[in-house]
Amino acid sequence: MKKCVAVVGCGIWGKNIVRNFYNLGALHSVCDLDKENLKMINELYSDVETTSDFEGLLNNPEVKAFCIVTPSHTHFSLVRKALLAHKHVYVEKPISTSSQEALELKELAQKMNVQLLVGHLLLYHPAVNRLKMLIAQGVLGEIKYAQSDRLNINYFKNDRSVMWDLAPHDVSMIAHVTGKAPLKVLNAVGVASEFENIFDITHLTIEFEDGLIGQVSDSWIHPQKRVALLVRGTKATAILDDTLQEGKLKVYDNKKNSQKDIEVFDYLEIEPLKLECQHFLNCIEHNKTPRSDGENGYMIVKILESAENIMLGAKKEELDNHEFKVSRAK
Repeated sequence: MKKCVAVVGCGIWGKNIVRNFYNLGALHSVCDLDKENLKMINELYSDVETTSDFEGLLNNPEVKAFCIVTPSHTHFSLVRKALLAHKHVYVEKPISTSSQEALELKELAQKMNVQLLVGHLLLYHPAVNRLKMLIAQGVLGEIKYAQSDRLNINYFKNDRSVMWDLAPHDVSMIAHVTGKAPLKVLNAVGVASEFENIFDITHLTIEFEDGLIGQVSDSWIHPQKRVALLVRGTKATAILDDTLQEGKLKVYDNKKNSQKDIEVFDYLEIEPLKLECQHFLNCIEHNKTPRSDGENGYMIVKILESAENIMLGAKKEELDNHEFKVSRAK
């Protein structure tokens, strides 16, 4: 594919996306308001255009797609402008922090007949997809419970709580591996250790299709990193520990009490972000709906919005309006 992608935002995570689109031969330009960031890009990739003029890129016929990697509160405005300009869009999670805005972006992408991919990165993780295959093959039996913990120290907190930063990964991953869409939030607790209503720790209990219960815990203040997914079935229990360098995915037989009886499953060692970026390009080239499309993004925002309302003490009648049904996760 020709160089046709413009990355908007090249901060901590944006630099990784720039690297991947450049290595894939698709990076056209990088846009950022920080001149030091643009200087860094110029030094690393001398043949890539840099600019602070987002509107100018919208009018550039060479730019066919945008990758939005800016603070979450800016996503709606930037993505909407790009879609209205008939550009394909890859937006980092969450697609928005409002379900109404997320719905509007989903519908706008469909109306404009362009691809909209939301950066639910773990849907492209080789070990996650290996686990999805095992569940589909019945290795774990009937899935009863899932738990995702994403705990770490973060000194560069974003403009919303840890839930908006990390939980999109957890909820989308549970839905993806189990094939069960999230239906409603049963309980949500948030703790703000520094700033009021900016939660550093959040715990969610979510009901998925067919009665599956999922627990999601996220933290910005844990000195010991933990990134683990547990999926419990009637036959076996799988644990995916993403902090390990190898042997991330293990399956334990529920009927045996010896940890020597675990089975370790292999998977391709490919950077998930590279796979996600390549998937976006393939969807553009072949006019295919992305795995993490606008519907997927809307589904996750709807759940997180409901959870935040519970944490902030919304009235019960208001919360009842957040119970919803969505199409089965892809």
